[in-house]
Amino acid sequence: MALKVLIVDDDFINRKLLSTLLKKNPSVTDMIEAENGSDALDKLKKDQDIDLILLDIMMPVVDGIEFLKIFRSNMANSHIPVIVLSTDDTRKTEVFDNGANDFLRKPVKQEELTAKIVQWT
Repeated sequence: MALKVLIVDDDFINRKLLSTLLKKNPSVTDMIEAENGSDALDKLKKDQDIDLILLDIMMPVVDGIEFLKIFRSNMANSHIPVIVLSTDDTRKTEVFDNGANDFLRKPVKQEELTAKIVQWT
């Protein structure tokens, strides 16, 4: 299976770390990076082939919660699974209430990420 993953995180280093983890997964063939929720929404409008979204919560411009609200209510491809990545466990209920499919605590471990990719794709 060839998967295209959208990585949404304002931190360049976090995006690169996630890319490195994803490259170790043979089913992930393509990765797209977005710096914030607004950038991610633009990329989702242009690319209808994204299979999975890895989403940070704390970002400038449009944060993860706002992204989820817009994405789940207004986007044609709103069925795409979204895994939220955060250091803040206290926002789990909020992310699930706004349409996240799953949650991983940062720093993300290879085994956990792989298991979630298998589960949601």
